[in-house]
Amino acid sequence: MKNIWRMGLILSFLSASTPGWGGEEEKVAVNASLGVFNRYIFRGYEIGQDSVVFQPSLGAAYKGFSVSFWGNIDSEEKTTQNFVPDRQGKKSFNETDLTLSYTYGLGKLELTGGYIYYGTKYTAETEEFYLGAGYDTWFKPTLVAYRDITSYPGTYIQLSLAQSWKFCREMTVDLGATAAYLAGDSGYWKTYESSTGGYTGEKYRAFHDGRLSLGVSIPMGKNFVIQPLIQYSFPLSSEAKRQIDGKSYNPNGYLDDVWIFGVNLKFSN
Repeated sequence: MKNIWRMGLILSFLSASTPGWGGEEEKVAVNASLGVFNRYIFRGYEIGQDSVVFQPSLGAAYKGFSVSFWGNIDSEEKTTQNFVPDRQGKKSFNETDLTLSYTYGLGKLELTGGYIYYGTKYTAETEEFYLGAGYDTWFKPTLVAYRDITSYPGTYIQLSLAQSWKFCREMTVDLGATAAYLAGDSGYWKTYESSTGGYTGEKYRAFHDGRLSLGVSIPMGKNFVIQPLIQYSFPLSSEAKRQIDGKSYNPNGYLDDVWIFGVNLKFSN
């Protein structure tokens, strides 16, 4: 909870108008959202299921720099193939992520880089650096590489596509798709071998997970948007969903085909 209060203080300070050159004031962009879903899926891994998850976020951006907070609250934690909860069958605020980033535009090309701290109760806390590039054209292709530097050294590379179409005044239909490759580098990522009955095999490297999404964004006044959303998460390769002797080939657990339903409530100034 301390991280939430710290983020609130930072954003309260940033949200004030900031003097620019020549005495002009430049406004800091502030955004907040709350997602409510039937489960929490992270990079194909099922963290929460058969409950309601609440995912608040808060962020601010100024001259390309941004800072944001994201959290996950599970109404009733349950064990999954990827997750052993800290409070079985109870409510838990089990994740707090903090992100610092910088984005630079070159015409239609947008370059970004940043740092993410993952504060989790269901696994070891960890940190990542990331670099990405996106191009403002049809379906806005974006490629981002994330590098874990603490608990789970490895690289996660994700390609994403997104497109929105206006209909019925200012409402939009929003389509999205992602595909990712995961390459583990440390001994943590050794895969399961039936010959030894343990995780002694080669390090996990595979086309990992994909996701398709369909949403409708409904403006509610100038600053608020409601977005009902449906998503489908699935493994991209046989290695990602593979099991041997009832054990997952992937040390983090196998991936499954999963539907996610819910709504995002968004605010921006």
